[in-house]
Amino acid sequence: MTHKKTCRVIKAYRSAYPDPLIIKAGEVLTIENRESEWAGWTRCINKNGKDGWIPDSCLETRGNKATALRDYDATELTVDHGEELIVVNKEAGWFWCENQDGQTGWVPGECLEMIE
Repeated sequence: MTHKKTCRVIKAYRSAYPDPLIIKAGEVLTIENRESEWAGWTRCINKNGKDGWIPDSCLETRGNKATALRDYDATELTVDHGEELIVVNKEAGWFWCENQDGQTGWVPGECLEMIE
């Protein structure tokens, strides 16, 4: 059994994207040339015109097109100060976490502290 890491929210975070981009492996996306304060993320648009930030590690890029290397869900998790979360994954300064209610999503690392 693997030991899951736990973290505590030290700064509340509110999701900025209520309708997140969800992609499947092999999906072809258009890269939107937009700067991010977060290194390692690329803004992409799917064939239906929905856009969102995707970690560079999920993409194979050629010019202004990208192919998804794996399934990805851009859901952000709204969290409150003091809340404890289970860390499932980490990508370029963000953590995919699960809260006590079983909800999952991305939270910026600056809002979290790891609990030993």
